[in-house]
Amino acid sequence: MFRDRFWLSLLFSLPTLIWSPSLQSWLGFRAPDIPLAGYVPAIFGTIVYFYGGLVFVQGGLRELRARLPGMMTLIALAITVAFAYSLAVTLGWPGQPLWWELATLVTIMLLGHWIEMKSIARAEGALKELAKLLPDTAVRIRDDGETEEVPVTELNEGDLVLIRPGASVPADGVVVEGRSEINESMLTGESKPVAKGPGDEVVAGTVNGAGALRVRVTGTGDETRLAGIMRLVADAQASRSRAQALADRAAYILTLVAVGAGLLTLTVWTALGGTVDFAVARFVTVLVIACPHALGLAVPLVVAISTTLGARNGLLVRDRRGLEEARNLNAVVFDKTGTLTLGAFRVVEMATAPGLDDEEALRLAAALEQDSEHSIALGVVESARERGLELPPVQDFEAIPGKGARGVVEGRTLHIGGPALLRSLGVEPDPALRRAADESEGRGRTTIYLVEGDRVVAVMGLADQVRPESYEAVKALHRMGVEVVMLTGDARAVAEVVANELGIDTVFAEVLPHQKVEKVRELQAEGKRVGMVGDGVNDAPALVAADVGIAIGAGTDVAVEAGDIVLVRSDPRDIPRIILLSKATYRKMIQNLLSLIHI
Repeated sequence: MFRDRFWLSLLFSLPTLIWSPSLQSWLGFRAPDIPLAGYVPAIFGTIVYFYGGLVFVQGGLRELRARLPGMMTLIALAITVAFAYSLAVTLGWPGQPLWWELATLVTIMLLGHWIEMKSIARAEGALKELAKLLPDTAVRIRDDGETEEVPVTELNEGDLVLIRPGASVPADGVVVEGRSEINESMLTGESKPVAKGPGDEVVAGTVNGAGALRVRVTGTGDETRLAGIMRLVADAQASRSRAQALADRAAYILTLVAVGAGLLTLTVWTALGGTVDFAVARFVTVLVIACPHALGLAVPLVVAISTTLGARNGLLVRDRRGLEEARNLNAVVFDKTGTLTLGAFRVVEMATAPGLDDEEALRLAAALEQDSEHSIALGVVESARERGLELPPVQDFEAIPGKGARGVVEGRTLHIGGPALLRSLGVEPDPALRRAADESEGRGRTTIYLVEGDRVVAVMGLADQVRPESYEAVKALHRMGVEVVMLTGDARAVAEVVANELGIDTVFAEVLPHQKVEKVRELQAEGKRVGMVGDGVNDAPALVAADVGIAIGAGTDVAVEAGDIVLVRSDPRDIPRIILLSKATYRKMIQNLLSLIHI
């Protein structure tokens, strides 16, 4: 809108400038002699005021109604006074009209606001991205046992639906038949798929794994948990306080000064015996001059340059207010999964039986698991590949539902799985391996066993691996005096391990989506300026509620849409860089405004 109005206002301003008597006299040229030439500045100046200037008048009225006069109020006051005075002079009032000054003021202010708006992104897209998590259709099971595909909007509480492997869950419900694993990371932040069986609840928008489920619908539409998160995002957007931009604060002060100086000028000239038209002309001149063209560009240009510099360094500023507020942060809240950690399982500790070293045990386990698509199996395989281990082929592979897998690797018959596998095989690890397994589980690890024949030959502890960059990020924030907080839906034992490893100050564990918003607001109630860093749907409400929401670019579209700033590289070390960029931007704004005051 500002772009279109700028270009048309610039076009309409040209005749105002060309046929202006003042400019013709100063620059020594003569405009073409056309009918009504003397009224050309008035005609086109009026068009510019109503077409280009109306947006500032409307904005000024909104600011006055909110009792927060700012840049819009100052611009509206200047151009309205200039228009009314120029119109009066054109109709016969003694004085010099200000048509070309009015047109150029409106045009340059439109340019400044166009540049400013380009640096401001809107978070309403978060709600649209949340809605996309729901499938358009669902497979409903009729009373006669036949299935039918229906729009999700036609589902009712009590309906029985079939959720095929890999499909999204269309509504909240309870499993009545079947077993599978559901990926709930988008809602809970948990990296580990959750096993579901009869009696377990499923949530709309989550993704089914390899099994088929029959689910009795308990909530549809606005009653789903996903809809609840959407409401949280909307409420947080609506309740976000109006952060006054630096230019608005300067404009507020300048408005008071301009009106005061104008009234003083009018009073003094009248008291000194000046004519009414002479005093009014000086009053109008003060008000118009008090709205400096440069103020409309000083701050927007700094923001535009800062956002460009940020983008070149992997920091996408979606909302200018986020960049402005980042310099004041004294607490940064990190979601754990996918932010401080990789969001994927890796083997982080091992213990082996005599005669077998760690690398050989991992090589055999990964070879056995390479045909499996289970998330834990993928973690074992990726751990081996990251260490550069060559994996031999597996023969006679067989997945054992709920227990693990078996196969033959290099002529050795192997089993791999958790405690249920050991019970089914009737084997027990030796005391040393049992102690290792107990210690691993005590630290919140997912523990699996590699079995050859009737003997446990290795114990492996898997966990969501900490990003190498997280260590430096936490240290850098501590050097800035910023408190580091971790917020996660994971179990406290798992959270404490990561927190202790990174040196995090405060840990909130086992936190549900709506509680994440509450934790952010608790910190704000303590007087802290809070930055929230996250990558999942469950983080979106907290991202919006925080003073600055910072989304991990590799996360969900919802988190990215809800964030004020997006980290393209998914590198937590960019958080202290954001704070440094914000401080540098603020310093440059102050320099520009001080320069204007000096001028």
